[in-house]
Amino acid sequence: MNANEILDVIEEIFPNAKCELHHESPFQLLVAVVLSAQTTDESVNKVTPALFKAYPTSKEMARATISNIEPYIRRIGLYRNKARSISALSKDLEAKFNGVVPSSYKDLMSLAGVGRKTANVVRSVAFDIPSFAVDTHVDRVSKRLGLAKPYDSVEKVEEKLKRKIDRDRWNQGHHDFIFFGRYLCTARHPQCQKCPFTSFCRKDKLEAYKQKAAQK
Repeated sequence: MNANEILDVIEEIFPNAKCELHHESPFQLLVAVVLSAQTTDESVNKVTPALFKAYPTSKEMARATISNIEPYIRRIGLYRNKARSISALSKDLEAKFNGVVPSSYKDLMSLAGVGRKTANVVRSVAFDIPSFAVDTHVDRVSKRLGLAKPYDSVEKVEEKLKRKIDRDRWNQGHHDFIFFGRYLCTARHPQCQKCPFTSFCRKDKLEAYKQKAAQK
């Protein structure tokens, strides 16, 4: 089964996969993605309504002190570092782009705290530019289903997925893989009895590789 066929099956299981981070603008999406690092989207969605009500644009966020921002996001992990990041990226947006979120990799990744994964999400969701963000779910699913090697870096996984999946399916494919990884092929307790890919799943080989790597 090739990558496009795998997507066909996943889309039958999750026909409405989409970005679950609540936002009303590219700036709010950018902030939400930065906040979502090592934290669930659900947790981020609980704190962003009040945060965005207080600071709806980069202009307001840039004017706020870090101590102003922290109370709004205190309930999510690494909130102190994230407060610094969204403050710095807001100041960068104002200084470099007059408050307008850019769409190119180079410009997005010139913002404080913005890496390739975040840039990919913003390009895909905010601007509908074909991109394939690789988060922990996408990485895990890709390796379990044999679309990438256990030792592949995030960048390598992205490269392989883009090569194996039709370009016009990249944006939706990203959401499909996330939903499959978040709600079925989970990290600790995957629902293998419900999985249509067990005949070629490499979960055990991936776990064996991880254990061996951890022992080195």
